[in-house]
Formats: sequence, structure tokens, C-alpha cells
Amino acid sequence: MKTTVLSLACLLALVGCNADPSKGTLKLSGKPTAAQQAALLDRVKGLEGTWEMTDDKGQKSTLVFKTMAAGSAVREIMFPGSPHEMTNLYHMDGSSLVVTHYCAAGNEPTMRATAAEGDSIHFTTDHVSNLGSKDETYMGELTLVFKGPNQFEQHWKSITGGQVSEGPAFVLARKQ
Repeated sequence: MKTTVLSLACLLALVGCNADPSKGTLKLSGKPTAAQQAALLDRVKGLEGTWEMTDDKGQKSTLVFKTMAAGSAVREIMFPGSPHEMTNLYHMDGSSLVVTHYCAAGNEPTMRATAAEGDSIHFTTDHVSNLGSKDETYMGELTLVFKGPNQFEQHWKSITGGQVSEGPAFVLARKQ
């Protein structure tokens, strides 16, 4: 049970984007420009506020997004105040948007935005800090799908021993 809860908490941890129709859609092809990548960070900034989701058992979970560091980063707090509270930090690394997931499992995968098309942003593993062994599970891919200004989805993939596994998809709604 503890492993299941921890896995779910880790899977939720890389939440990231809200659709803001006023910002339009982006398509990255080939090597994205710094301006294209920075526009992706602007989409993440649009998440500022509190978000909720309900699991299949009716339990609500909360995520809080806050723009910080003079607008250069967005901090996401997952499950604030709970024993499995985690943080995701979105920021630019040179000309690339990255997210680092500070997991309750004790590892910190950093993922880089590698594709964006329409209302989706896809992140893939760049590197993982504090990985105990090559067989340890970590969150390695995230796709954010913008559904409107008050709803977005996250689609997760975990990696264990080099094998990619589909994770759950979550639907989050802005708390009004």
C-alpha cells in the first residue's frame, strides 16, 4: 500500500500546464528557438493558483502553482501539508524549458521540453539526481495537455531499469 501511495504521489508530481487560449498554440519542430521555449514557460506561469483533482475513490488532491524569482520560475507544490508533499520547479535552462521533480521517493528527475504541438507540451528525461540504482523507478516523461483556462491534463510515464511504463492520466480543474 505504501508503495502504491508513493508511486501515485510521484506520478502526480510533475504537473504542469493550463491552457490559456489567449496565448495560442505552439509547435516545436527541429531545434526549438529560445523564444518558443520561453513561450512554453509563459504557459506554465498561467497555472498560478490552486488546482484540484478527484481520484476514482472520490478523494480530492490539491496542487498549488506560484510564479517566483522575478518571473523566472514556477513552483508547483503537490499535496501541500501532507506526508507526501512534493515540489516541481519549472524554469529555463539556457534556451530550454525544464522541470525538476523533487520526489517523495528521494530522487530528482529533470525533464526537458522536447516537443510541443497544439495544446500539448512533452517533457523527456534529461538526467536524474540521487537515483539509488539503475533499477530504481523515477518519473521520466510528462505530457501536459491544455483543455482550457480552468482545466488541464497530465499524462505520466515512469522508467524502471530503462523500461518505460505508461502511468495514469489526471484531469485537474482550477479551484474557484
